[in-house]
Amino acid sequence: MKTIIFDFDGTIADSSQVFMHGWNAFAEQYHYLKVDESDIALARTMTLHECAKRYRFPMMKMPIILPKIYRYYNAHIKSVKPYDGIHDMLKLLKEAGHELVILSSNEKKNIEDFLIANEITEIETVLSANKLFGKDRTLKKFMKDRRLKTSNLFYIGDEQRDLEACKKCDIPFGWVSWGLHGEELIEPYEPAHKFYNPKQIVAYFES
Repeated sequence: MKTIIFDFDGTIADSSQVFMHGWNAFAEQYHYLKVDESDIALARTMTLHECAKRYRFPMMKMPIILPKIYRYYNAHIKSVKPYDGIHDMLKLLKEAGHELVILSSNEKKNIEDFLIANEITEIETVLSANKLFGKDRTLKKFMKDRRLKTSNLFYIGDEQRDLEACKKCDIPFGWVSWGLHGEELIEPYEPAHKFYNPKQIVAYFES
């Protein structure tokens, strides 16, 4: 049995619309460009820093802006829903004996509110990384505290930074096709596996 760690936004939660509106809510105040549906599709081909450059987002002010976007997110948590098939996937993985964990740079309260609102009870642990690029440190602490071997872990996410964090920790990473980053952006980093729907995740761990 595995400890399966899921990213949250873009992997479990379909939160692109809420983040888009949250991003736009502070664009004029901090002098960066607003985005629309077409930009969400375009972002699938760009790294975080490329997106910041294109939309003139001030990375130096990220520690100020990001908490505001997350507060906007929290205020609109009821409009965030799981992707199709996530409920059944989590139920089947849990029934198979796997431990299910969420690790995200989103706030822990946001994630817990989402789980309650959507009646998701299979997640045993919610971990929140303190910084946008701090997932590797959170992963290492989790492994140390739980005395887990990397061979017993598997991380599932949608972003390049998730994959990079896993490589630093020697944890296998599975990419999901329905999230933020498209396959062409992820492929050069050679994920351990690629999933195109939640049923494939269940089948992978059954085998």
